Amino acid sequence: MSYYFSKTLDTTFEDAIEKTTEALKEEGFGVLTEIDIKATLKKKLDVDFKKYQILGACNPPLAHKALNSEDHIGLMLPCNVIVQEHKNGKVEVAAVDPVASMQAVDNEELGEVAQQVRDLLKKVINNL
Repeated sequence: MSYYFSKTLDTTFEDAIEKTTEALKEEGFGVLTEIDIKATLKKKLDVDFKKYQILGACNPPLAHKALNSEDHIGLMLPCNVIVQEHKNGKVEVAAVDPVASMQAVDNEELGEVAQQVRDLLKKVINNL
């Protein structure tokens, strides 16, 4: 089982971030965090890296259900979505598969929430 699903877009990096953020919003997710890996690695290590951004996405009603099902599940929240630019100029958007990432947690109720989140994140990726 893969731990993510993705789609490659023929667009700019900045446009991909905008489209991804909007697609997340349409499925009930907000972006809580944005980590610019390129800028962070340049600042901290003075190395050059490709354009790579991590979006920490959260669907509040489903996060609430997950936290009520398993109080330590906050260790795996929010759901990460990445946008990265490859050498060929194509931009890939990928989302974590919450079902795969939560396999180690033996909690049937949480599994149902993870499946709901997976379905929504797949819609986000497919709609890009």
